[in-house]
Amino acid sequence: MATANEAIPAGGAHDATHDGEPRRRDFLSIAALSFGGVGVVSVLVPLVNQMNPSADVLAQSSTDIDLSQILPGQAVKTSFRKQPLFVRNLTPEEITEADKVSVSTLRDPETLAQRTKEGHKNWLITLGVCTHLGCVPLGAGEGEIKGEFGGYFCPCHGSVYDTAARIRKGPAPTNLLVPDYTFTSDTTVTVG
Repeated sequence: MATANEAIPAGGAHDATHDGEPRRRDFLSIAALSFGGVGVVSVLVPLVNQMNPSADVLAQSSTDIDLSQILPGQAVKTSFRKQPLFVRNLTPEEITEADKVSVSTLRDPETLAQRTKEGHKNWLITLGVCTHLGCVPLGAGEGEIKGEFGGYFCPCHGSVYDTAARIRKGPAPTNLLVPDYTFTSDTTVTVG
């Protein structure tokens, strides 16, 4: 029984035998919550893990390209992550022509230097996907139409890119995308 000087807790009668000690009911509640938490984690881990890329996808996450066979003025098509990739060895004339263009006149203003790596200004590497609706532009293959600016021409809706793969005419909103890449030697580049 509570004395006159002791306050009775709001929950009801005071039980002096359980002050500050967990009761069996508290232990069972904690154990049940812990067991449930382990169950939720054991279900969520495989669910989240299945969203990670598989080993074959990770193997395709980078592409090595041998540049030694690409002559000045030549472009080749390869693939990167199941998308076409254009690798172009620009001639000194194409570099000069690209550098002459006033960046302020471009829809997506970028210089050739911003689209290439320092010391490798002649190597332009872009995804071969038109930024309008995803068609593959012409101009990387032998004898293909390059458009009036000497770069790439998208036959789907008429977007025209210059030798720096910058949009110059047509509905495409931006330049051809330059993926992340690094030179591993003077003749080898790793994309991705």
